[in-house]
Amino acid sequence: MKKIHGFFVLMVFLLALLYPVPPASTVLPIEAKEKTTSSVRLIPGGHSIGVKLNTAGVIVVGYHFLDQNGSRISPGEMAKIKIGDVITHVNKQKVVKMHDVRQFVNEAGESGVPVMMTLQRDRETLHVKIKPVKDEKNDGFRIGLFVRDSATGIGTLTFIDPQTKKYGALGHVITDIDTKKAVKIKDGQLLFSTVTAIEKGQQGKAGEKLAELSMRDVKIGSIEKNSPYGIFGKLEYPTEQPLFQESLPISTPKEGKATMLTVIEGEKVEAFEIEITNVTHQKVPNPKGMVLKITDERLLEKTGGIIQGMSGSPIIQNGHIVGAVTHVFVNDPSSGYGVQIEWMLRETQEEKEIIQRKAG
Repeated sequence: MKKIHGFFVLMVFLLALLYPVPPASTVLPIEAKEKTTSSVRLIPGGHSIGVKLNTAGVIVVGYHFLDQNGSRISPGEMAKIKIGDVITHVNKQKVVKMHDVRQFVNEAGESGVPVMMTLQRDRETLHVKIKPVKDEKNDGFRIGLFVRDSATGIGTLTFIDPQTKKYGALGHVITDIDTKKAVKIKDGQLLFSTVTAIEKGQQGKAGEKLAELSMRDVKIGSIEKNSPYGIFGKLEYPTEQPLFQESLPISTPKEGKATMLTVIEGEKVEAFEIEITNVTHQKVPNPKGMVLKITDERLLEKTGGIIQGMSGSPIIQNGHIVGAVTHVFVNDPSSGYGVQIEWMLRETQEEKEIIQRKAG
């Protein structure tokens, strides 16, 4: 088992920290009738999941300065390589691992010739020539860059589509902790995760789940997409949902009482009371579609409210899945934002499939 302290190891699976708290609006009665937005039915999640990502290329996350003739230099910085650039090719050969880059750098250093790197910077493709230098403190040649090719962390499963076995989780984009940019992924795996402890949140400091990830060969599913509304892929291993024997319809959230599903101990999915205090009526996708407040006394006592690791926890209202937890207000951990379920569901479907299933 691999122990994960907190919500990220190398990448921030950001349950974002926000300061301004919008004022609560009038609360509607819980008996208010829900409007089902389509014929789609989903199995709610709430499970604690481990996330193991492989990036699409090797990400530059910092500069390493080397001692050279009394000066400290970074060949990468001198070549105008920027933090956040993704190295996709070296000498016209595709690279996906840090080891690939290191091998080319050492070979070029030994022969005294520069390497040609192909970089992806946002939507721009760049070609940069850089000459490795000998590290005076350590054997080998260096180009003065810190790089990364993978990440591991924890989050919460939001839903499973029983027809397609596609899933959605997290409710927001995975962002690199150093570059603060969305991570472009090559692929990834969902793993089993067990919550071992809770660091309680307080005003000015978000709490977090501490968990262990299983590195056994069996994975829950694949990771195929990292979008503003979460991570998405296909489930490959059955997961049990003891709280719901059948799938649930989806609908637009309304102001009023609701339930959040999440894990705060072990692997047990539990239901906790919340209040949806404000709903944004959205015509275009946006991950901040509602404001919610934790009202469950047991959860408040255990966690202080919303904590890192809860991101993706599904929200159930009047028997419908309406969204997922995404953000916490740092000055009030009991409150935060949620994404509306429709925007997450769209990430698992092609446009033709959306139209067909809505018509059904």
